Amino acid sequence: MLQRALCCTFVGLGALCRAAQVPIVSDLGPQPSDTTSVGEVPEQGRLLSIDKPHYATGGLPAEEDRDPLVDWRLDDPPNVNSTGHLIFETVGSLLQHWPNTRMRNGHNIVPGTIPTGTLLYHGTWQPELPPGPDWAAFDPEHSVIFCGGLLKDGRCWHLTLMTTRPLNVVYFDGTSAAKLPIGTLDSQDIVTWGDVRPDWSFDEWSRITTLCDWGREYNIDGFVRMEMSFEVMLCNFTSGLRVVSFPNIVDPVIIRNASTTFPIPFEVMYAGSRHNRYPGETRVRLDLSGLVSFYDTELVPSLIPARFGKERWDHRLLNISTEDAVRVKTRLEEALSRPADGSSGVDWQALIRVVVDRYSEHLQVVQYLLNFTDANSYEPDSVLDYAIKTQVQLRHMLMPYIGVNVTPRSIGANVNRTASGELDWARPVYKLCATTHTDRLKDCTMTASERLLLDAVQGTMREICRVVTKMWGLGVLGGVDQFMNIDREPDVEMIQNMMKTWREDIDELMAWLDWNVWVKCLPECGPEEMCYLTTWPTGFPPPHERARIPRPGKGGHVSYLPSQSMPDSAPAPTATPVPWRDGMADDEVAEDWQRPQPRCIRRIHPYDLGVRVAASHF
Repeated sequence: MLQRALCCTFVGLGALCRAAQVPIVSDLGPQPSDTTSVGEVPEQGRLLSIDKPHYATGGLPAEEDRDPLVDWRLDDPPNVNSTGHLIFETVGSLLQHWPNTRMRNGHNIVPGTIPTGTLLYHGTWQPELPPGPDWAAFDPEHSVIFCGGLLKDGRCWHLTLMTTRPLNVVYFDGTSAAKLPIGTLDSQDIVTWGDVRPDWSFDEWSRITTLCDWGREYNIDGFVRMEMSFEVMLCNFTSGLRVVSFPNIVDPVIIRNASTTFPIPFEVMYAGSRHNRYPGETRVRLDLSGLVSFYDTELVPSLIPARFGKERWDHRLLNISTEDAVRVKTRLEEALSRPADGSSGVDWQALIRVVVDRYSEHLQVVQYLLNFTDANSYEPDSVLDYAIKTQVQLRHMLMPYIGVNVTPRSIGANVNRTASGELDWARPVYKLCATTHTDRLKDCTMTASERLLLDAVQGTMREICRVVTKMWGLGVLGGVDQFMNIDREPDVEMIQNMMKTWREDIDELMAWLDWNVWVKCLPECGPEEMCYLTTWPTGFPPPHERARIPRPGKGGHVSYLPSQSMPDSAPAPTATPVPWRDGMADDEVAEDWQRPQPRCIRRIHPYDLGVRVAASHF
């Protein structure tokens, strides 16, 4: 127990440690190798390279008996196959509606729990508990759209449940409840069937029953997903749950007064928007020590060439190898079987949030300052003023890491983009900035998932600090740092060139990081509006003609989901129903449905999604 306490105490990160519960070890994983070419799959390990200071998932080079700054060159960017920044951003976005609506194709699977005392909601056409697996919502606005099936005869039963113990769940990130063949269901497919099956996107009944059958061995009560809002696929409505109420409510889809405007779909999306930003859906507690990520290049090397050259929107799991799919499922099963006290105790979500909170606004202000003025302007006072303001922001970010002995050999030296030799004096700042948050964590015992997270934070910090230190160093050499001795008039032409370099550096860094906190409606929406990203199913094309519609019976009829099933006397439908029974037109395809962009929409009557119609289809 004393050993376990030493780890969190020694590293000085008490606020980031939930409990001191693991001993210290020295093994930091596989040694790096520089034999992997761009786009190739490494023979072992995660595309590591001692000559490239970035691990592909973001790790740092091991300390050796040599020049301590040899691996801290300011002109050495990340490996093009690195994924640490993607792990950092997707883990930092877990259970948040906004980023998982923007980047729909999830890449993380995480064990978690739903705490005791949590309310869950379920809509159905009959006053009976589901006899088997079925769906429940975290927000009543979400569940009521299902309460009448396709009938409009007043049978709208709304069940409210309360958890009587923590429910064990598995969370799939992304818009993982969207029935789309373009990647939203890929991670579930791999756990459910062992491979990706795009044409099975509407086979929800087979999906939930197979998942629940698999999860029974690991005491899994359900699976958390997201569409318009968050939901849980419950495996048993009588295990760990108590009925709070089960009234026959007024069906919100049936509007008896023609002049009444009560569009349920808008309210569902508004309910989901309450979980847009950090901390997101707080009624699910994730255990990141059991994280499984498809961006882990050691676990899933077959996806490295599949992703190469593609934008993040287009990342999916379609080309995963059979061996990697088996390895992913095995890693998940190991995480679900691991003792509860087998992790380091580090609060990884908090650590990632600390980094985002500290750097996101500073970086955004720097980008604003550099884009506010024309670097080609021939007004010396204006150019110098914005250069000094930008340098102040850069120094703020590096302030804890600039020692009194950190000084350049000369002011006014070369400030070209590739002048790395002129910036050797700034390497100690770069290294201290990049390692402060994580260096002592290396002494903690960690799960494989936690080592992946450590690599991701280290790699992300490394690139932030590399770019910011380089920009700050150029500013010092350019004579615009007010804390350094400046004994000459600034060279305006040199400063103009420096600001062009700055702009390129900050734009490339922010595009590489791609943090969701920078995606917002500008200008801000008014009091009758909300900021919105095109959300499935509104504005999406209809199902692909090859979509596999579940047909369990010999009659050729489509099977309904349990909560949407019909009385025996009702005619069988010919297609799987949309998630609500009335509301938005289903023939308008939003122009940005593939790459959603933020826009303000009306929150109250007259409602307007601001959909610009496109002609594209699957």
